[in-house]
Amino acid sequence: MPRPILATIHPAAFRHNLERVRRAAPDARVWAVVKANAYGHGIERVFDGMRSADGFALLDLAEAQRVRSLGWRGPILLLEGVFELRDLELCSRLDLWHAVHCTEQIDMLAAHKTNVPHRVFLKMNVGMNRLGFTPERYRTAWTRLNALPQVDEISLMAHFSDADGPRGVADQMAAFASATRDLPGERSLSNSAAILRHTVQPAQAAAHPEACVVSDWVRPGIVLYGSAPDYPEHTAEHWDLQPSMTLAAKIIATQSIPARASVGYGSNFVAEDAMRIGVVACGYADGYPRVCPTGTPVLVDGVRTRTVGRVSMDMITVDLTPVPAAGPGSEVTLWGRAANGALLPIDEVAACAGTVGYELMCALAPRVPVEVAA
Repeated sequence: MPRPILATIHPAAFRHNLERVRRAAPDARVWAVVKANAYGHGIERVFDGMRSADGFALLDLAEAQRVRSLGWRGPILLLEGVFELRDLELCSRLDLWHAVHCTEQIDMLAAHKTNVPHRVFLKMNVGMNRLGFTPERYRTAWTRLNALPQVDEISLMAHFSDADGPRGVADQMAAFASATRDLPGERSLSNSAAILRHTVQPAQAAAHPEACVVSDWVRPGIVLYGSAPDYPEHTAEHWDLQPSMTLAAKIIATQSIPARASVGYGSNFVAEDAMRIGVVACGYADGYPRVCPTGTPVLVDGVRTRTVGRVSMDMITVDLTPVPAAGPGSEVTLWGRAANGALLPIDEVAACAGTVGYELMCALAPRVPVEVAA
């Protein structure tokens, strides 16, 4: 039989989370962000759960081709735009919209020969300092783009750096609003955190200047996958999000150890009392973080317990004290939803590893079998 580890993708969770976004931003159209192979879930596996979105946003042309091959005929947005001139040919062929964030991309459009002008999203750098034109240079970039016959409609776009924290979005929103005053075109501003934390309807904007007015397009990423964008301040449960991925394995052996016995490499866990441990068929070669310390939560047969000792390449060990009936074949939920319905948020596991849920999703190893729930 195959090694007893399995990742399960939950299409119903995508539908639920997408509806949650629509409740938060009812007047906006929704880009479903599926970059990084849908945050490690697999574009083909998430497509049915996300096909009620208004468009798909991603990074590279190969992923755009995959979305088109699934039968999607609606908008697809390249969030980083094109990387070389010939990419624009494929944008024309696949009818892709694309970001423009630097002078070089405008130069490429000016050199591009096409009979069908492109829909572009001109990106402003409002403080993230990764991609985009500064507010001072933004209008000049817009004017140049607007003069090109290769360009059709220009949408206006920015990305918030602090929507998940106390600084918020007010300053960056103000910079965007000032630089784009009187410019035509649809706006795309809100990421996951901004959608949930800083959204008000346009009629309420005067009373809530600290909030982000809903733009024409919102760009939810992590919330679609059931992870809280501002954990630990808020949990996925607080935001009414459902986990889109469950990683589960089984116990393959047990050990009964006496007090003062150690467990695992380095012997850095030493039992205070006699205890029983389970050996689980999951390790860092499966994508489970090696840095997770003793005490990282797991569910055994739906009961919350903890890891003990170091994470190995192929195994972890767990404390069976709260589940004395557990043994070989018992289900161990590393994150997600157990068979009995109990939940272990991926954000909790990520926090123990000193990272975020995004990384755990994206790091699922190719050797882990994946199935899509009915």
